[in-house]
Order: sequence, then C-alpha cells, then structure tokens
Amino acid sequence: MSARNQRPAAEGGGTYRSSAYSPVLPWQVRERRFKLVGLGRRGLEPADVYSYLERVANDMAAVYAALAASRRETAVIKDALRRWQSEQARARTGRGPEA
Repeated sequence: MSARNQRPAAEGGGTYRSSAYSPVLPWQVRERRFKLVGLGRRGLEPADVYSYLERVANDMAAVYAALAASRRETAVIKDALRRWQSEQARARTGRGPEA
C-alpha cells in the first residue's frame, strides 16, 4: 500500500455524528475497486472509473487539508482570546471592584 493511500491520523473534535456514520475518506476512494465485467465488455471502462476515483480522492484530500488548516487557525484564535480574557480579568481584579 503506498503512502498516499495510508489512513490519515485521527483528529480530535468535529461535529456530532452517530456511531453508524462513517465518512468516506480519500484513501478509501483510492482503494475502491469495481468488479470487472464479463467477456462481452459490458459495463464501465475500468481506467475511466479509476481515473475518476483518483480525481475525487484528490478533491477530498484538498477539502480535508483546508478543514484541518481552518481548525488549526481556530485553535490559535481561541487560545489568543483566552489569553486576552485572562489578562482582562487580572486587570479588573487588580483595580478592585468597580461598577
């Protein structure tokens, strides 16, 4: 199995999904194979199917990468907000109780 088909590391967080929900990941799309048709060559051209699956997997990988970048950026912003809130709370308690 090549590196591009490896299962990505699990990320924490995310939206709630039922335990029965299983999202399709890029590596799953890349590994998906279809049955070959009989001798009469009826059905889909395997090369076309695999080409399309590769395209879908690449698009999904780009979406997952953008989502991961967004989550990292959100974490940085949340951390900065928490620091700012802590500084504001310390500044308020240092001045004493004011209306």
